[in-house]
This record gives sequence, C-alpha cells and structure tokens, in this order.
Amino acid sequence: MTRGLATILGVWAAVAALSGCAPAVEPKTAKDTPTFASLNPCLDAILVEVAEPEQILALSHYSGDPDASSISSKVARRFDYTGGTAEEVIALNPDIVLASTFMDPATRSALERSGLQVETFGSPTSVGASVEHVQRLASLSGAPARAKPLLRDLAVKRWPPIVPELVDGSKWSPGPDPSVLLWQAGEIVQGEQTLIAQLLAESGFVSHAQKRGLGQADRVSLEQVLADPPDLLLIAGESAGQRHKALGELEGVRIATFDPRLFYCGGPSIPAARDELAALRMSFEDRGR
Repeated sequence: MTRGLATILGVWAAVAALSGCAPAVEPKTAKDTPTFASLNPCLDAILVEVAEPEQILALSHYSGDPDASSISSKVARRFDYTGGTAEEVIALNPDIVLASTFMDPATRSALERSGLQVETFGSPTSVGASVEHVQRLASLSGAPARAKPLLRDLAVKRWPPIVPELVDGSKWSPGPDPSVLLWQAGEIVQGEQTLIAQLLAESGFVSHAQKRGLGQADRVSLEQVLADPPDLLLIAGESAGQRHKALGELEGVRIATFDPRLFYCGGPSIPAARDELAALRMSFEDRGR
C-alpha cells in the first residue's frame, strides 16, 4: 500500500467515525441488568432470591462452606465464589460489588478506583431493617418485583398460630409467656435492640437476660445459668460450659440448640427462625410448664 493510499484510507476512517458509521461498543442501556460480586454471606442469601443466576458472578467464600453458608449447599453450588481480595473482584469486573459496612477501607478504595460501584449494607437490627435491605438489593438488581415472594414471607408472623374454635366453642389463647435465654458463642447474650430479640418477643417469649439487667454481649457463666435458669435455654455456642452435663439436670428447664445462622443475617433466615421459635413456643402449650 502506498503512503498516499494509506493517508486517504485514514481520512475515510476518521470521517466515518465522526459521522457515526464506524462500529463502536454500545453503552449499557436502562434495560441491561447489572452483574454482582458479593463479599458478604448475608447479602449472598438475599441476592440469590432477587437476582437472576446469570447476574451473579460470584458469592462470598463463606457460601462455599456448609458450616458458614447462609444458603443451602444445593443453591450455593450453582455459583462461583470470591475470597474477597480487590484483585480477584476487579478481575471479575462486576457492575456492582456488595459488601458489609465494615469492609476494609483499602479494599473499597481499590475497587472504586477501578471504576466499580460498591454498595454496603449494615447488619439488620429489626425485621423492618431487613425488609429495607431486600427492597434495596432487589432495586439494584433491576427487577424489584423479584423480591415480592420473600417480602410476603417476611411479613407473616408464626405466633400465635391461627387455630379453630375449641370443641366447647371457646377461643384458644396461649398461656403465660415463658422466659428465654439465648446463650450465644462465648457464653454471651443478645441485646434488646437486635433482630433476634424482636423475633423472640414476637414469638411469645420474655427475655431472661433483660429481666436480669443484662445487655448486649454480657457474659453469662454456667454457674449463673444453673443458679438462675430460664424456662427455655437456647444454646447457640460450643463452649465447655454450654456442653456441660449439669445443664441436663436442671428441673423444669427446656434446652434446645439454636443455629446462629438463624439470627445473624435476616432476610430468608427470618422465616426459618420464626418457624423454629413458634414450634418451641407451642411446646409449652402442648406439654404445660
């Protein structure tokens, strides 16, 4: 090719580009659905409910661990995972990165410098706060209507149950509310401004910790439990005291294990927690106190 011909072709290409005739990468339109990389197991659980599978480039590495995952193994196996480093998230090039408000500032800065949109969420301290998280994430996914089934489930309380009239025509009503102590990992108790405190109260239980003047993360030893037990002891930890055989010798105390994954995240875990708590509450009606 001669220099003259090359020059002419170059001019034609420039003119075509300016006139809009040259092929170009089309920008995303409002109809495009964003892609996600999640760094938080609680957000993973909501994301798989409100986004299409092809929108989810990666879940957090916690969802790949059955002992830490907030979603079922069957669902989790459908997706890839990220360890949470800025480098691997940037390589995925998602439209939106989901993370906790406690994410490392340096990681967030690196992601945002790479042009990625980072959306952070706090830990929900009430059912209402969890509903807001679901609505916000569904809106980010581009299809808010996908959240409707989950939102309907979050709106349904399990206690007291709807029961038919008794044989004599009278109405059934629950008995006195039993006291409950949720004994978490590290032998601590929950505060009253927490999601699990709300779920326990709406399920017909009285907080044993509050009655004893205990607050968020206060420790309760085995000796304290034995000396002043609740009607229901929910054990959500694995310390030596929480496994001690003396607990089985307590009279009039019901003891049950309670999966921590039911009260850390909110979202889809709320209906599951309500189901379990309603069954425990009903057991006091069935067998008496």
